[in-house]
Amino acid sequence: MWFSETREAVLEKLNVDPAKGLSAEEAAARREQHGPNQLKGKPKKSVAALFFAQLKDMLIYVLLGAAVVTLIVGEYMDAVIILAVVLLNAAIGVFQEQKAEKAIEALQQMTAPRSLVRRDGAVKEIDSVNLVPGDVVILDAGRFIPADVRLLDSANLQIEESALTGESVPSDKHAEAVHEHPKTPVGDRSNMAFMSTLVTYGRGEGVVVGTAMDTEMGKIAQALDTDEQKLTPLQQKLEELGRFLGYIAIGVCVLIFVIGLIQGRELFELFLTAISLAVAAIPEGLPAIVAIVLSLGVTRMSKINAIVKKLPAVETLGSVNIICSDKTGTLTQNKMTVVKRYSIPEAHPETQQDMLRAFVLCSDASIHDGEATGDPTEIALVYEGEEQGLSKRNLETEFKRVSERPFDSDRKLMSTLNTVPGGFRVHTKGAIDQLLRISTSARVGGETVPMTEALKQQYLQAAEEMSDQALRVLAAAFKDSPSRVEPQDMEQDLTFLGFVGMIDPPRTEVKDSIREAKMAGITPVMITGDHKNTAVAIARELDIAKDLSQSMTGAEIDELSEEQFASRIKDVRVFARVSPEHKVKIVKALRAQGNIVSMTGDGVNDAPSLKNADIGVAMGITGTDVSKGASDMILTDDNFTTIVHAIREGRNIYGNIRKTVTFLLSCNFGEVVAILASILFFWPLPLLATQILWINLVTDTLPAIALGIDPGEKDIMKKKPRDPKESFFAGGAAVNAVLGGLLIGSLTLLAFYLGLREFGYSLGDSDIPDDAMTYARTMAFVVLAASQLFYAFTKRSATKSIFQIGVFSNKYLVGAVLTGLVLQFISISVPVLAAAFKVQNLSLSDWGLVIGLALIPLIINEIIKLVTRQIRKPERAA
Repeated sequence: MWFSETREAVLEKLNVDPAKGLSAEEAAARREQHGPNQLKGKPKKSVAALFFAQLKDMLIYVLLGAAVVTLIVGEYMDAVIILAVVLLNAAIGVFQEQKAEKAIEALQQMTAPRSLVRRDGAVKEIDSVNLVPGDVVILDAGRFIPADVRLLDSANLQIEESALTGESVPSDKHAEAVHEHPKTPVGDRSNMAFMSTLVTYGRGEGVVVGTAMDTEMGKIAQALDTDEQKLTPLQQKLEELGRFLGYIAIGVCVLIFVIGLIQGRELFELFLTAISLAVAAIPEGLPAIVAIVLSLGVTRMSKINAIVKKLPAVETLGSVNIICSDKTGTLTQNKMTVVKRYSIPEAHPETQQDMLRAFVLCSDASIHDGEATGDPTEIALVYEGEEQGLSKRNLETEFKRVSERPFDSDRKLMSTLNTVPGGFRVHTKGAIDQLLRISTSARVGGETVPMTEALKQQYLQAAEEMSDQALRVLAAAFKDSPSRVEPQDMEQDLTFLGFVGMIDPPRTEVKDSIREAKMAGITPVMITGDHKNTAVAIARELDIAKDLSQSMTGAEIDELSEEQFASRIKDVRVFARVSPEHKVKIVKALRAQGNIVSMTGDGVNDAPSLKNADIGVAMGITGTDVSKGASDMILTDDNFTTIVHAIREGRNIYGNIRKTVTFLLSCNFGEVVAILASILFFWPLPLLATQILWINLVTDTLPAIALGIDPGEKDIMKKKPRDPKESFFAGGAAVNAVLGGLLIGSLTLLAFYLGLREFGYSLGDSDIPDDAMTYARTMAFVVLAASQLFYAFTKRSATKSIFQIGVFSNKYLVGAVLTGLVLQFISISVPVLAAAFKVQNLSLSDWGLVIGLALIPLIINEIIKLVTRQIRKPERAA
């Protein structure tokens, strides 16, 4: 607790002379003891570890089990195909995780690469990574703090600590202060400077008391490693689905053996039949297809400036119903801006010009080539002058500064003395109450008049109105003198000019994004370390909150029990003056009520809540390394609007995965229907295991991937967020899948029957010759594949017809279906492939017959959608 000790005690404990600093030998010894001054990340996983992590999935276990069984019965081709799918799925996952990690490494650059230190009695610039406890560092405006520092000397020192505390206004620092209370908050430790914060004004010196993981930033980073990993809604759904399909496959095999034994079939035949049905029950390509769909979604998101660190995280955004956002730098621009000016009369041009000139000349901020340095408040004043044609560079050339009285936190004033034609002019800026106290006159309508109580009240009332709008008020005054004025005499008998109101304004594009989010049923919540009035003013402007009644401070949270807090949290839209612990408590309370919570932020203080949220979103430009490491997604443009785009993408991706899953299960259920019906009724098998695998892994995969990258429905952001507990099969999807499967399976059997009948046989006949069986199975093979290909078109929307959404609006699906049909034709036309799959070419009339049968599931499903829309029309009208 260095902040509770005097400077002398700190130097004695660290054994360092501030005039000389450490010697090179001592610095090297301490670096050996404490290590480099950089935050430790989690050890990187090896490629092998990443690979095996991808295999921890129920559906993968089922596929591996099927591969083992196929090897036992000698169906090596089937085993090879299944194992290839498993390896493909794992490889895609590993590739995506490595790609995301590389992108993150590129973003994680040191915020303070070089530091000024005193070593061996001389000031040197060294790499910040080489700093050690005891190093004496020199601090000046525009320089990042490289480690945690106990200040030894400070002259008007101000440090912007928004990355750590959430406060947008810089903190005044006093080296001589001692904070005896052991639980003094980080933001109130005025004798300390913390790693990754920024000096905005003044100068100072300090001694390093903590480096790397021993800094406040490091402590937060360390705490993040203890959080448990949680499954996303998509991972949970796929795990449930995998478990369900696993049980189905096991049940199918048991059922086959029982029926086969009753029927007196051979054991080897039972094995082959069981494999056929197990293969039919499991969509082998599902894990790979889902991974590919997610990977393509992540690639699309990177083009809209969002880097997703883990594939399933993008889907989680689709079910988010609460966005908890930090204010400073996320909802706001993180730069003070003048938004109001006041003089009497308010619009008098000459007085306004004099006031702005005073503000610009009485500041130490500067702007060169569009880059601003200095105190954020002074930068705002200089920018305002630039916009009104009062360039600081030109003004300083015309009115040269010859003396000054620096800002002091006790006086709350700053004054400069500038040359003017015929003499000198004092320009003073500061707190309005202080300036009114020392002003004897005021500029009113271009005239200088005596300051009266009525005038003072008029100024104070206008200033109070600005303060009620959470604006920071800063006033200006002047006095002319024929001779040079000494600093101690500057702030006397001034002429009051007026004042400005400043605020860290909202990002221009955020309001539209919040409106879109609310339309989509998403509640935005502001969580900030800033003051309550300031936070509510921004929230009101952005339409996040209506008034102060929808806000709560960290102190108020501490006064409530968990039950009271839980009952009130649903009505709160702004949390102000909160600590990192409060942020975590808020996120956890919201999640406990069943919400899917996204937390956005850029500071170190946001990192624990980013980690605890369902989806943590960090800023790539202003974000600290700790916040990036704790997040699930990084915005490379620091734009809140990108989050809303990502939510839209997440919803679309989930919808596409759902289409893909229900499409594949419909198709596989159709295969189960065909095989199981044949077994139950003592019919010959209409399809072989190899034929089913061909359809599942080649013909079905292309339309499934095409569905996975479907453009989606245009009104997706006008719907409420999906219930995270909602099944894949909610909203009639299960009935639709079963109906589709029954149609596909029944038509496959019908094609098989029609093929046998051409040779004079029926389903119940025995001793059917090989040529008749091959031809009938070919017809079933084509109908099964083609019906599934055509059925993909109707799966694009659960309610809209293929004409409403556009037959060619998904060109990938059109291409996938055409490719699938061509592959199917090749498989029965090329002799080598036909022999491998035990099929043969069909006659022209039979091609027409099988294509006609294959179109029936598509047509019936479109009729069902039409009827459903007609039924729902009166409901919507009511």
